[in-house]
Amino acid sequence: MNRSRHGRGRLMLQPSLLLIMQQGPAHGYELMERLKEFGLGDIDPSLIYRALHGLEAERLISSSWDEKDSQGPPRRVYHLTPNGQEMLAQHLEELKKIRQKIDEWIQAYESHMKTDK
Repeated sequence: MNRSRHGRGRLMLQPSLLLIMQQGPAHGYELMERLKEFGLGDIDPSLIYRALHGLEAERLISSSWDEKDSQGPPRRVYHLTPNGQEMLAQHLEELKKIRQKIDEWIQAYESHMKTDK
């Protein structure tokens, strides 16, 4: 079961990061904490930072150093770009299609279970 949970996490990591940043800029630790809202709190931080680097390489997000609000060393703050906004909308459409397929599968299963009784 772990394998499927981690697979789901990878599937949802990019859209979840983009969605969080749509709500405002965030630093890495904040992103990790907010991922818990989507059931993704158990993803290895190294995977999150790799995803952030990939999103930045694709120009879906940008980052800058925040030296003011941190009591310790400067923190990198991630921002959603217009390209990231477009990708987020594409993720939404894809997730709606996946949800429809899941609903169809559940309906077929439940229908079959009723006929077996």
